[in-house]
Amino acid sequence: MKGKHSKQSRRLRLAPWAIGTMTGLATFGVTAALPTTLQHATIETAAAAQTVPQQQTAQLLAERRTQVGERRQARAAAQFQKEFKAPTKAEATKSRSSTKVESKPVSAKKQAVPQQQAADPKAAKRALVIKRAKSWHPHTAQRVPYSQTGSHNGYRTDCSGYVSMALGLPKPGPNTVGLTSSRYTQRIKMSQLKKGDLVMDALGSNTTRHVVIFEKWANKQHTSYWAYEQRGRYGTDHRTLTYGLSSGDEYKAYRPTSLK
Repeated sequence: MKGKHSKQSRRLRLAPWAIGTMTGLATFGVTAALPTTLQHATIETAAAAQTVPQQQTAQLLAERRTQVGERRQARAAAQFQKEFKAPTKAEATKSRSSTKVESKPVSAKKQAVPQQQAADPKAAKRALVIKRAKSWHPHTAQRVPYSQTGSHNGYRTDCSGYVSMALGLPKPGPNTVGLTSSRYTQRIKMSQLKKGDLVMDALGSNTTRHVVIFEKWANKQHTSYWAYEQRGRYGTDHRTLTYGLSSGDEYKAYRPTSLK
């Protein structure tokens, strides 16, 4: 007998494996049918999701390095404070006193060194000649009187005896002619005269010969000079002279061998 149920039972039924296959095909078809823009957006979203963890990781590493550096600095500072010992007040005072350099003022006498002495290695000896010449008190009431026969402290009191004393030669000293010997002096030009040099006239007799000690030029033109001498009928003197400056003058310039 054919009834209602008999008709329904005649409907087509698919096997389970066929149903699964059709479901997969339907899903693939839907994905393939998605627009290209939507697919790209999906891919970028996934990449961004992966980038965020990487940025966070880099930031965490940087923070970690900073923290490690701060801890190292803190440990170094603690170690320095542990090893460093501040000096006591007494030690600090002692240290300052030991390093303090006491500056002594230089006397004006030492500072005022003449340029001529600084340039001339014989300056000290030249100054000594003038010092000895002054010891006979030239141009004062205490000057040593002139005499060819008298003596003062072992030296003759004539011009050559006075010069011998100033040069420190053996007593009683050579005469004027003897002073021109190469043993005692050397001939120089008048323009080369320096303190302690001699200007001599060794010609003639003992009444015309004479010798003086050059000190310095009296002017820039070198037309006269200051000299020390033991002159006749007066004694020890200090005055300006022009001996040897005229053409053909018998006075000549000489340099003592001790001042060469």
